[in-house]
Amino acid sequence: MLLLKFFNLKSLKPLEFKTLLCTNHLLSRAHLSTAPQLKLHSQSQVTVSDNLSTPPPISESLLLDSIKSSQWHFIKQVAPSVTPSVICPILTHLSQNPQLVLQLLTHLQSNSLDFKTYCLAIAIISRLSSPKPAIEYLRKLITHGIATNRVIFDELALLHSKFNLKSSIVFDYLVMAYCELKKASVALDCFYMMKEKGVSPKTETCNMMLSLLLKLNRTDMAWVLYAEMFRLKIKSSLRTYNIMINVLCKEGKLTKAKEFIGYMETLGVKPNTVTYNTVIHAYCMRGKVDVAQGIFKDMKDKGLEPDSYTYNAFIIAMCKAGRLEEASELLKNMLVPDAVTYNALIDGYCTKGDLDKAIAYRDEMISRGINASLVTYNLLIHALFMEGRMGEADDMIKEMRGKDIHPDAITYNILINGYCRCGDVEKAFSRYDEMMKKGIQPTQVTYTSLIFVLGKKNRMTEADNLFKKMQQRGLRPDLIMFNALIDGHCGNGNIERAFSVLEDMDKMKVLPDEVTYNTLMQGYCRQGKVEEARQLLDEMKRRGIKPDHISYNTLISGYSKRGDINDAFKVRDEMLSKGFNPTLLTYNALIQGLCKNQEAEHAEELLKEMVRNGITPSDSTYISIMEAIGKAEDLVGNVDS
Repeated sequence: MLLLKFFNLKSLKPLEFKTLLCTNHLLSRAHLSTAPQLKLHSQSQVTVSDNLSTPPPISESLLLDSIKSSQWHFIKQVAPSVTPSVICPILTHLSQNPQLVLQLLTHLQSNSLDFKTYCLAIAIISRLSSPKPAIEYLRKLITHGIATNRVIFDELALLHSKFNLKSSIVFDYLVMAYCELKKASVALDCFYMMKEKGVSPKTETCNMMLSLLLKLNRTDMAWVLYAEMFRLKIKSSLRTYNIMINVLCKEGKLTKAKEFIGYMETLGVKPNTVTYNTVIHAYCMRGKVDVAQGIFKDMKDKGLEPDSYTYNAFIIAMCKAGRLEEASELLKNMLVPDAVTYNALIDGYCTKGDLDKAIAYRDEMISRGINASLVTYNLLIHALFMEGRMGEADDMIKEMRGKDIHPDAITYNILINGYCRCGDVEKAFSRYDEMMKKGIQPTQVTYTSLIFVLGKKNRMTEADNLFKKMQQRGLRPDLIMFNALIDGHCGNGNIERAFSVLEDMDKMKVLPDEVTYNTLMQGYCRQGKVEEARQLLDEMKRRGIKPDHISYNTLISGYSKRGDINDAFKVRDEMLSKGFNPTLLTYNALIQGLCKNQEAEHAEELLKEMVRNGITPSDSTYISIMEAIGKAEDLVGNVDS
């Protein structure tokens, strides 16, 4: 009892003294002796070990007293030796004190609880006013995977009966835990188990399931659950109706969603701003701004004030529709615009090509204390690259970094694509290397841009290698990437390799489109193989791909360049029969073909037809005709002489 002389025994409570004696028994042998430390092998046998000792089991009453007096330091010391058989009766004894049980759980080790004691603890802490602890422990139990949802439910049902719990809360929390884990099917199974047991879930539990089904786009199951709520006479709340209106909007049933607001009101449930925002947003997303404005008026007539979400829905839709002036006017009505508002306007003006106005809105948002986000900079940098204002784009990147805003994959894709459009391979790959060093994974867009620029620079071996590297990284090529690779090989005269890429597309079940075949047709036509290109037109039709005006213009140009003007006009007639009007490219190709065959008069007739159809001739059109007329005059002069 060497340690006791360091304490004033009179100052200790009886329980503290008892605890100290138990602790001292361990410490006196473990720390005051030079002998090896102890390791517990069984409840009755202790042997010498080189490892840290595990405390011997303590009595149930001592442990219970220690918990009640909050001797958590002691509990933590003896926790390794506390078994489920000891904990189970203690939890039962503390069933009316859920807060104390929650504290106890935080000090126990995993070996102290088996499946049944874990469920017992959850049933007790479900009585707390906050649902978070019970749901968190249920989530842990579920993710451990030691029992199926049926087994967990049945054990909780036994405890529900044992403690004569009138509330369904423990089952509600189980459903909520599955919802938080996004296990919608299992949550629904638990819902039906509750129904079998004659226990009705709370409205909020049902709302949580409905919300999850909405997020997972399982709207059919949401309606099934909603019908079950009606059958079980579970009262719908405002949130329930808002979720179901959202379900209707997601299904594209906007008229029914609008009518649902009236249905709510007949049941005595007043719609709120969220209700109207949901329907307004859905109409705006589909470009039906005028209908949304009518709903907006109804909302204000009901005395509900629009918020930033309401205005943002209109501003985003108007900007997409090019109604920028109206969107700008709406901004003036907003009390608290946010980054979403300004980003929509910036995007709208960037799309329109009014970059100065877009930058002015960026400056305005900063002046109002709204931080420009990564989205803001990505929009502006992309627009600057598209306009060829490379220096300003670089300055914008520096400004962004100066504000500690780090580029993401989208930023790098914008930069890489911008340099690729300019043909600057070195800068594009420099950004790619920088991206890799920073641990930002390249996307399909990244590789497509790089493959495209390598094709334009006749570096197709590198393009093929990059294509393989991308697949090794686990990225699957898409249609746009395949088209870029085919375009590169066709542009560099390797039509055979282009067709092998088409075979790879078929193997990987990536369906080609009209762009794929137009590119291959252009490859054949460059080599003068117009008949082979013509066969591809038929192959397109067999595969269910509709040729477009580019397909026909490619053949017309191919025949014209070869001097087969009659075949070119046959394709033109076929093009007209398919409902495609001739374009500038069509007329230029035909006029050049006629001029090549010294048919200047026929070419001039086509020129007049072209103007009558509202197509302005290009310089090359006039040059072709002038050259043909000049050659004809030379020919006439030679004959006369």
